[in-house]
Amino acid sequence: RGAVLGVDTDKLIGEKNMSALICGSIAYDTIMVFPEPFKDHILPDKIHILNVSFQVPEMRREFGGCAGNIAYNLKLLGGEGYPMATAGSDFGPYGEWMEQHDVSRKYIKVLPNAFTAQAFITTDTEDNQITAFHPGAMNHSHQQAVPTDAGIKFGMVSPDGRDGMIQHAQQFSDAGIPFMFDPGQGLPLFTGEELINFIVQAKWVVVNDYEMQMLERKTGMTVYQMAERVSALVVTWGGKGSVIYTDGRRIDIPAAKPDEVLDPTGCGDAYRAGFIHGLMNGMDWETTGHVASLMGSIKIAARGTQNHRFTRDEFNARFEKAFGYKL
Repeated sequence: RGAVLGVDTDKLIGEKNMSALICGSIAYDTIMVFPEPFKDHILPDKIHILNVSFQVPEMRREFGGCAGNIAYNLKLLGGEGYPMATAGSDFGPYGEWMEQHDVSRKYIKVLPNAFTAQAFITTDTEDNQITAFHPGAMNHSHQQAVPTDAGIKFGMVSPDGRDGMIQHAQQFSDAGIPFMFDPGQGLPLFTGEELINFIVQAKWVVVNDYEMQMLERKTGMTVYQMAERVSALVVTWGGKGSVIYTDGRRIDIPAAKPDEVLDPTGCGDAYRAGFIHGLMNGMDWETTGHVASLMGSIKIAARGTQNHRFTRDEFNARFEKAFGYKL
């Protein structure tokens, strides 16, 4: 199986107690719902002096951030993912949540003079969104360094502070630790040359279809040219499934049918956790893609990014039902 994945089996795949270091953000998501269309309260000819206030009777606060979400989903699958992130003085409730769900805080650095990264999202009845994002402590992620003496065998660089993403990718590369690169919403922060360097350093790259178009535009490379430089390039298409480009092949992965569609936020992180789980356990590409697809399907049926639950037996049963074979 190691040969199939382009990975040294003895050094990585199938190793007992193997752990992954997930570099990325820890964030609070404050989600509010305005029970009318925004457009009914905005005067088009007054946009240049816009001054509006929306009363939002519905509000919830969720625990999020790519590193936190991915580590949470890995734990559900029985894996061990260590989120490495910088948080602020308001981290307490999130830290308690992590402890309750057995997600490690070992590599969370708390900065007393900053806030934890926070997104304030207001949605109207037509699914339009107005979002304000405060990066806070996330912008200091470069204060963390990849531990090279902790037995970490798998890495991930996901959206985080710009300097931190560059630094952590270089540290993984220098230490010989294979890692997955997921630029996500951080993609606009980098030049084409910097993005090419990430691709050269990474073992795997995962993006959605929009990000793939941005990557092609900024790097001047086609999807196939990028795929030649990594073990696998994965492009997700939401409800249309995903595609794995590897070893000159294109593998189409169907989307698993969800019980219901409630909240797509965090589905990409759930997918990535499933993909990491497959890589860490030596699964073939198709099975790895199927696990990832099912994780996204389970997440979309729950509101928030870390509120879905399942046992391993439940997951295995759903997998067999969705794809017609046992995991």
